[in-house]
Amino acid sequence: MKGLKNKPILFIVKAWHRLRRRSPSVLFCSPQQEPYTVSRGSELEGYCIDLISELSKELGFKYKLSLVKDNRYGAMDASGTWSGMIGEVIRGEADLAVAPLTLTAVREAHVDMSTPFMQTGISFLLRRDSASEESSFSLLSPFSTDMWVGILVAFLLTGLCIFLVGRISPTEWAEPDREEHSFTLLHSFWYITGALTLQGAGPHPKAPSGRLISAIWWLFAVLLLACYFGNFSSMLQSNSKHVSIKTFEDLANQDVMDYGTVEAGSTKSFFKNSNNPVYRRIYEHMERKKSYVSSMEEGVRLAQGGNFAFIGEAVSLDLAVARHCKLSRSEEAIAMRAYSIAAPLGSPLVKNLTMAILKLSESGELTYLRQKWWASSCVAVDGAHTSEALRPHDLRDLFLLLGLGLGVGLLLALLELVSRALFFAFSSFLSQKSCCSVMTSELSRRFGSKGESAEQDDSDKSKA
Repeated sequence: MKGLKNKPILFIVKAWHRLRRRSPSVLFCSPQQEPYTVSRGSELEGYCIDLISELSKELGFKYKLSLVKDNRYGAMDASGTWSGMIGEVIRGEADLAVAPLTLTAVREAHVDMSTPFMQTGISFLLRRDSASEESSFSLLSPFSTDMWVGILVAFLLTGLCIFLVGRISPTEWAEPDREEHSFTLLHSFWYITGALTLQGAGPHPKAPSGRLISAIWWLFAVLLLACYFGNFSSMLQSNSKHVSIKTFEDLANQDVMDYGTVEAGSTKSFFKNSNNPVYRRIYEHMERKKSYVSSMEEGVRLAQGGNFAFIGEAVSLDLAVARHCKLSRSEEAIAMRAYSIAAPLGSPLVKNLTMAILKLSESGELTYLRQKWWASSCVAVDGAHTSEALRPHDLRDLFLLLGLGLGVGLLLALLELVSRALFFAFSSFLSQKSCCSVMTSELSRRFGSKGESAEQDDSDKSKA
């Protein structure tokens, strides 16, 4: 690539070589202007490379490439001197300029331009969180959908654990045959609902296992509510400061976000020469703030950083949106324009190029090239992910703490039941009951029906 930059390279047009006894050259824009011209090692590829390749096949000529020296499209200064690609074509340093060159009256007066190979307009680019989408704020928005599902699962598991601990723990339910079980499934869910609203709902657990689960759930509820109301307040403030930017008029009427365009280009010229009061205000703002950028890449980078809207041609902005998930382009497009190939005045190539471009358009080749190089590499982003809503991984430590507490609570309840079974096994040594049989009997009494438990007790007493 260094060789391409430092050494001018010419291409040969067989049909034209007989008319002019020198080899004409094709001039391209910067090798890093995706997708028009992109460097891959020592080779160039991109939309413009494919376009000139198809044109050469259609017209039957060979070519070599050269890169523009100052990395500009071309603008005329106060002295009437042209810079960039247009300047090199006018001075005879190149025979063709193949790039996203906008067809304008000023350029047409100084160079010959072919029929357009692409249509576009002027629009602007900005971050999605600064874009002009209407707010859909609701009470559920502080948490994402995944987060609400996680909270529901945590609620159900905690209620189930409270119910199991109330059944298993001997401290919580000492005599299943004579006492009513206070922690039914319904009461267990009602109890943790009261904790979630920071209100007590008795009776409270008496066993260490039940108290541990209750304490962990209370801690979980307090921290969860703190996160919810903190994010709720933040989103309310964000919405109150939200600037709706849908059109160029919205852009001109606000002073929160800065905006600019490429310094030497037709987009700047459009705003400079426009008599529309809105467009004049945009131009005056850019002149006052000196918010121009040297290249489209710099404009896209500033737009990604936020608080900056980059004004450019819609087709180029569409590519930026396809590559960068956080960017969004305004639906409004003004000053519809077209891209053409530039050649020196009186060039015999222009007529043939025009016919070849029309043939490529009619055959669908130009549409294919557009789809090929503008294919999106950005995974579709849903609103929940791009918003400020909290997601489960943001509070994963809180969910892990709750899961650990539930596991330890159930383990403590089982240890209480095992210790009770061991005590009764040693106490009834004469009846030769094993610990496992006592454990099975206890579980049957706590989870079986009362009739079955009574029959089992009667049989035990008769045996004794």
